[in-house]
Amino acid sequence: MNIGQAARRSGLSTKMIRYYESIGLLKPATRSDSGYRLYQAEDLHSLAFIKRSRDLGFSLDEVGKLLTLWQDRGRASADVKALAMQHIDELNRRIEELVSLRDTLGDLVAHCQGDDRPDCPILKDLANGAGCCH
Repeated sequence: MNIGQAARRSGLSTKMIRYYESIGLLKPATRSDSGYRLYQAEDLHSLAFIKRSRDLGFSLDEVGKLLTLWQDRGRASADVKALAMQHIDELNRRIEELVSLRDTLGDLVAHCQGDDRPDCPILKDLANGAGCCH
């Protein structure tokens, strides 16, 4: 199948497939006599694996490590679990950061009158936090 068909079947764009190939996540596609990329069922499995990994928030580096583990039939599942647990720790850190941002912005919104007056604690906080123009 060509790259367009592979894109439709994998749920990825042709641009992403080319990118994943260029950075080595996906092995280079075989080429037709006219130079078009040709993908096999094995390539679709790899693309599905990459897409699902990315959907779960794994970085490209982590996806590469997971692909290597997936392709190594002699791997230890402990290695996969350790990588997934590290990812969970990073997700938890990001969640805490987002909760803090939400709470801070919520406080600013609660203190804004939201009326016709120009005084706005949200803008005041943004300006004070800029740190460049005191």
